[in-house]
Parts: sequence; C-alpha cells; structure tokens
Amino acid sequence: MKPTYDLDCNLATRTLNILGDRWTMLVLHRIYKNINTFKELEEALDSIPTNILSDRLKLLTENGLISKELYSEHPPRYEYIITEKGKDFNHVFNSMIIWANKYLEDCNRTIVHKKCNNKVSIEYYCEECNEYFGEEGLSIVEYK
Repeated sequence: MKPTYDLDCNLATRTLNILGDRWTMLVLHRIYKNINTFKELEEALDSIPTNILSDRLKLLTENGLISKELYSEHPPRYEYIITEKGKDFNHVFNSMIIWANKYLEDCNRTIVHKKCNNKVSIEYYCEECNEYFGEEGLSIVEYK
C-alpha cells in the first residue's frame, strides 16, 4: 500500500499524496512531452521498474492528470494523454526549472522568452485588476 502524508496543510497533504512519490512527476512530465505509451515511458525513464511505472500511471489517471485510451485490444495497450489538469501542472515544472537554474550548480536549462531568448521570471496576474505583480502582492486566504 502506498504511504500517504498527513500534514497540517491540506493543500500540501493532498498534493504530496498525488505527486510526492519518486517517479510520479517524471512520468507526468514525459507524458506532457508526448511520450505516451508504456513502452515509450519505460524507455524514457530507463531505470524505472515496470510495477512502479504501472502504479504511477494508475495514480495519475485516478487523479485526473492523465487519461488513457485503448489503441490495441490484443493484448490491451493504452496511450496516455495529458489532461487540462495535467497541463496546468507544467507551470510548476517551469517554476522548478527557474529555481534550479538560480540555485543548483549543474542545472543545464532555463526558461526563456521565445521572442528575445532572454530569461524570464515568475509574476502573478490578477484578472480583476488586470495587473501583473510579484510575490509581495500575494496573500494566502484560507477558505472555511
């Protein structure tokens, strides 16, 4: 049975229970990059055990980050497709790349603006005010 996290922060607990296992984010990222079959994923993540890959695909499917479509009936083979919920997680991947580029010595990539090829930073956008701002403009509000 998969261990689960029980932390004070419901958001952290729920997120870690979905994405906090070893390999899960890498599997999701590969599917985002159109590596879509079990065999392709197994090759792209060359040291992942097949039972772990199967487990992570099931977890991501159950939580709506990917869907699966049957492409061969005998034997049953599936193609894994990223959902909108899964695509939205790419913002987290991009933030991790920006952070890693800033703080990790051997980071070999960063995020750049396609138009000018310069590094980008993270900003937040308020749809109500039609305004971009940095982290200093944020407040975390707990819903009851």
